[in-house]
Amino acid sequence: MKLLRYGARGAEKPGLLDKDGKIRDLSQHVPDIAGAVLSPESLARLAKIDAATLPLVEGNPRYGACVGNIGKFICVGLNYSDHAKETGAEPPKEPILFMKATSAVVGANDNVMIPRNSVKTDWEVELGVVIGREARYVDEKSALDYVAGYCVINDVSERAFQTERGGQWVKGKSADTFGPTGPWLVTKDEVKDVQNLGMWLDVDEKRYQNGSTKTMIFGVAHLVHYISQFMSLQPGDVISTGTPPGVGLGQKPNPIYLKAGQVMRLGIEGLGEQRQQVIATP
Repeated sequence: MKLLRYGARGAEKPGLLDKDGKIRDLSQHVPDIAGAVLSPESLARLAKIDAATLPLVEGNPRYGACVGNIGKFICVGLNYSDHAKETGAEPPKEPILFMKATSAVVGANDNVMIPRNSVKTDWEVELGVVIGREARYVDEKSALDYVAGYCVINDVSERAFQTERGGQWVKGKSADTFGPTGPWLVTKDEVKDVQNLGMWLDVDEKRYQNGSTKTMIFGVAHLVHYISQFMSLQPGDVISTGTPPGVGLGQKPNPIYLKAGQVMRLGIEGLGEQRQQVIATP
């Protein structure tokens, strides 16, 4: 299934994408695509619904973030061997974890605002992992049993805030609009091999990122296992698993950063595409 949330920000409704690419309304069956709705039992019930019997959503409504009320937005740094190489960093011995504020989360095609005083706003296409049931001290072998599905994330970053202002990375990752998520959540049964998905990102129609989840240093199962040793993962939590090479910071001979007026397009094989207009903060 491809589950989604559509409508005005703050008033999104639950839906799914049918086989013809049309949005069908799920409001009569679930209150939102969030929390307990993402449990294995709930997803099994939704999978039995004949999409053709659901109300068709007319027009082209806004896609909200594909997960509502995200409790934790956990990110993994330097998790692609080829990305670590382009930044000049040593590949980590263990996953590097940091948080992105959930107030950064927006829809897949919403505008991205460059923060005030920003000089190094950057892009990062990432695979998002959505948790479906509580995970505490899980082993790697069973880790994917706790995953509801996957989505596209743009882990927008302000590099000067991230690395030149002291402290942890979170301040460079958490500006409003820095977490486009979606357009839909693809349940894990539709993803044949999560460690072999092509992923890409363009700025103004120029391809900058063109990678694959196969170059992850720590795969999805290991990340779910690893993170669950330090905190419980709850239904609706999201893990953003790192980015392949081609970020603005890594451009040669000089880094390239986003400017108001530019357009980002990005996607992951089988998980959909995003498009964001870059604007200045009002």
